[in-house]
Amino acid sequence: MTRPKAKITITVDQGVLASVKAAVGGGQAPSVSAYVEHAIVGQLAAEAEFDATIADLLNTTGGEPTDEERAEAQRLLSGTAA
Repeated sequence: MTRPKAKITITVDQGVLASVKAAVGGGQAPSVSAYVEHAIVGQLAAEAEFDATIADLLNTTGGEPTDEERAEAQRLLSGTAA
């Protein structure tokens, strides 16, 4: 059973749309909607994986940086570290 779909309107660069339509015409997706949905699902998965990676790294290193660690990082990044 397929899940219900919602209709939306988006604005994209004409070149992007032409590329998507060419991909659909070449059989890479059954429709523009399917192509866009696949891209969105992929982006959501990538973001979830990134968030999980950051959480794992923070857990491994002892959690969120302290205020002092943040200040030191800011000094290093701004080039004002002594």
